[in-house]
Amino acid sequence: MKKTFYVLFALMAALTVASCNDYETYAEQREKEDKAISQFISNRGIKVISEEEFRNQNYTTDVSKNEYVLINSSGVYMQIVRKGCGSPLANGETATVLARFKERNVFADTLTLTNQVLTFSSVVDKMTVTRTSDSYTASFIQGESVMVLAYTYTDVPAGWLTPFNYINIGRWEKEGDETAKVNLIVPSAQGTQNAVQNVIPYFYEITYEKGI
Repeated sequence: MKKTFYVLFALMAALTVASCNDYETYAEQREKEDKAISQFISNRGIKVISEEEFRNQNYTTDVSKNEYVLINSSGVYMQIVRKGCGSPLANGETATVLARFKERNVFADTLTLTNQVLTFSSVVDKMTVTRTSDSYTASFIQGESVMVLAYTYTDVPAGWLTPFNYINIGRWEKEGDETAKVNLIVPSAQGTQNAVQNVIPYFYEITYEKGI
């Protein structure tokens, strides 16, 4: 029953925004999205740094200063909280990656979906990720993903793949090891198909761990 509630909560939130969007042009929706992201950044006291600054900092963001780097090619804002243990995925490698996440609708700054509740304690979103040069493709595994349960699609949002060039994907092996953790502001064009269709930006807190 609780599982159904969480899924319906996410879908009802999306439908509410969609009904409002019926009266707006796409350009108006995009303008509204950009304003919402700017307001979210302001409300959260986020310091946006450039990709050049990010590179000069050895591809890190200073969490103490609440830094996020804006990836110009995608419009994704990324904060690397932890790079994680292990190593980056190798070129040509395909790996199973486990993700724990919280998803918030940027318009209202409200939680819409998560697998970090007791109801889903046995479900860690599992996806298959392939690296080709500096590009990544990925799919959620049916039956082992809250994202698929909520949105029906197995495609991993492009925004979720943005961090892979900068983090390690490993598993705990010794004391002190940590999984990679990032915070992302994902514009609609880099989000789920629901986000794309309804022009909804989302904020994600995600950890990534290598699966077996």
